[in-house]
Amino acid sequence: MLTHHRLPVCLSVVSTDLPIWFTIETAATLYQKERDRFHLLLREPPLPGGESLHPPQTDPTNGVKGTPHRLLWLEISPYRVIMTMQANGNLSYRHRWERGVYGISRYWLQGTSKKNHQSLQLRNYTRMLKLEGHPLPQHLELDYELWSGKVQLGHYLLRLQIHH
Repeated sequence: MLTHHRLPVCLSVVSTDLPIWFTIETAATLYQKERDRFHLLLREPPLPGGESLHPPQTDPTNGVKGTPHRLLWLEISPYRVIMTMQANGNLSYRHRWERGVYGISRYWLQGTSKKNHQSLQLRNYTRMLKLEGHPLPQHLELDYELWSGKVQLGHYLLRLQIHH
């Protein structure tokens, strides 16, 4: 069973103890993989004035300079959420959240050459994962902590609103 829908979404991440917050409002494609399993694909929309958070880069296939784009891919179920960000720039990441479990948050930093890259792995603890909406998800809420060893790196709230 694979169905998909193009829908407006609002994704926000806020830290409750650090000055970190962002909101993305854009269109996304929602794929229904199974009864309670979905994939949501969205792109970072361009900033006003056509600017990006990332500097222009040269595409090695055609030599044309362009603005890197970021793709967010969320795998959503009532029990687990995986969010992967892939970019043409120099940062990618993957978070895996599951209620009451220490998950993994991994970041990849790319240098100037393909061989020059590093990864950083952190842990996250999911306090709450709530998915609402039937038969398609309408609202996702995650409450989690980010950890490096025994040091807490912040408490975060992720909210996703899918407008049908």
